[in-house]
Amino acid sequence: MIKLENICKSFGLKNVLDGVNLTVNEGEAFLLIGRSGAGKTVLLKNIMGLLRPDSGSIFIDGVDITKLDKQDFDQVRLKFGLVFQSAALFDFLTIEENVGFYLRHHTDMKVGEIRKKAKETLALVGLEGIEDQYPYQLSGGMKKRVAIARAIIYSPKILIYDEPTTGIDPIAVDKIVSLIQDLHYRLKITSLVVTHDLEVGLKIAERLAFLLGGRIIFEGSKEDLKTNRDPRVHQFLMGSSAGPIKEMEV
Repeated sequence: MIKLENICKSFGLKNVLDGVNLTVNEGEAFLLIGRSGAGKTVLLKNIMGLLRPDSGSIFIDGVDITKLDKQDFDQVRLKFGLVFQSAALFDFLTIEENVGFYLRHHTDMKVGEIRKKAKETLALVGLEGIEDQYPYQLSGGMKKRVAIARAIIYSPKILIYDEPTTGIDPIAVDKIVSLIQDLHYRLKITSLVVTHDLEVGLKIAERLAFLLGGRIIFEGSKEDLKTNRDPRVHQFLMGSSAGPIKEMEV
């Protein structure tokens, strides 16, 4: 579903992605881990076409998006649903208006149809009866679930979670993890989870990749991870400051 070949991206003299190769198979839950500042979000933005790589190819469902013009890529972008790290809800819109935002602006659906669809989608994420509230009235965990509802309402083929459990309490984290697992299997969707919280990520993912120094230094299953002997991977797993990865190295 997602295939990256030798992706490079720099900002001025800072080389953020340095020949990234990565494959996410259709229908799997995939984890991308790395230290804060390692370039995970930059990689996501390249995958979604929000940034263009300096070189390399990105295939989404078999189409190389680096060769598409804006109009053609807009059609590919509809394959994605994105759950932002901060939830990124519109404070001035109700929950129903937030969840139905795409349908209001990019379809011919009637207001009543959109409201019905929004209520059904909120029920999928365990939120009922809140459609007329505003984001400021919700807890952090509830905002995350609203963001997930907004991302799945138009049935994307790929759902991307950018640090989905940041800033919420442990009970809310457990609820979000269970929800991601449930939606992945219920919707039969390709899920890409980007986080530096390895414990959370390993509960969700079937396979994973570790980004360090602008490159993927590990890609494989959770079983492969257990037997990996790379000292950098081992240091990250142990959460140790002692090892080949220095404090400022991402």
